[in-house]
Amino acid sequence: MIARSFWPAGEAAQEDYEQLRNAVLAGVPIVGTTADRFRHGGLGDLIRTPQATPLFRGGMVGAVRPAWTPHVDPRVEALADSFSWVLAAVERQRDERDDAITEVQT
Repeated sequence: MIARSFWPAGEAAQEDYEQLRNAVLAGVPIVGTTADRFRHGGLGDLIRTPQATPLFRGGMVGAVRPAWTPHVDPRVEALADSFSWVLAAVERQRDERDDAITEVQT
């Protein structure tokens, strides 16, 4: 028997798929907007226009302020840089989703 560990979904389309998969494996009827989209457009529709919110996980690692920087805290700068990176990724994903919706509508 092969044991396999599952990772949390990192993309919205994968999260939509996992919701449907879990419902089928549990033997419960699939209902909701994700199920309706799957019935009408199949797996391709779930991938083109995901609805779920992607799951982002982050961890914090402590750091000591270096003695040579008494007025500037590099920890705050690193945190701000990381947060701007996350915001940029969310914005890119929103733009890609809007582009995909525009393509489907035209």
